[in-house]
Amino acid sequence: MSNTLLIVDAMNLIRRIHAVSQAQQHTEQGQLIATLHGTLNSVNKLLKQLPSSHVIAVFDGLAPSWRSELWPEYKAGRTPAPSSLLDYLDKIQDALLEQGVESLVSESDEADDLIATLSHTLASKGKQSIIVSTDKGFFQLHNDLIKQFDYFNQHWLQADDYCAKVGILATQLIDFWSLTGVSSSNIKGVPGIGPKSAAKLLANHADLNQLLKANAPRDKLAQKVHQHQQDLIMSRTLIMLKRDIPLGFNLKDIRYNKKIN
Repeated sequence: MSNTLLIVDAMNLIRRIHAVSQAQQHTEQGQLIATLHGTLNSVNKLLKQLPSSHVIAVFDGLAPSWRSELWPEYKAGRTPAPSSLLDYLDKIQDALLEQGVESLVSESDEADDLIATLSHTLASKGKQSIIVSTDKGFFQLHNDLIKQFDYFNQHWLQADDYCAKVGILATQLIDFWSLTGVSSSNIKGVPGIGPKSAAKLLANHADLNQLLKANAPRDKLAQKVHQHQQDLIMSRTLIMLKRDIPLGFNLKDIRYNKKIN
């Protein structure tokens, strides 16, 4: 595909490969080496399967993100990556570079924000991106030029299918998650509002701004939203991906030229 950027959500890929390696290898070093080779093999398979003119692997940095500083409970309870794997990421990044794949490591922003910025920037120029990740949070980015591929289940993820399943419009996705919260990231949402209640609210109100502007709502669900406006605003802030981070490089810097074996 000409002018297509393949964006690999690196830790989403690597942690799953590492989990398999842990089950198959008896030593820590063996697990790390297997993870490195598994990552290289997976990226090479992706480039064969989804031929792209440009490719980049995006990693989270080690410092706390702006979301954690804003909401200390963000992702609380999620099992962290093993320290041995974190220490080994430099070797994985070096090996990717030898295969012609650049790595982008975030500082205060999360990899998700960098991925959102990359794909949104290209879309604004009429260029296509493919995000390789199982993370539903990227559904908020989907459009004709931003697609998402699940490498492990070998299928395209569709935000429209998800929205139809929960009974909302695609334009209401961020508002929906802001109401329900996102349990995997420990984002609370509005207490007492689940998926069905959120869909019902959004069926009666085009968006949360309209709902919050309503004066003294009689509906009990709407009253809950009004009572927990601060929770709602915090949830929406945490859920929305940044799309305007200064990247400091041009698309030509991540052109993929290496032949795939």
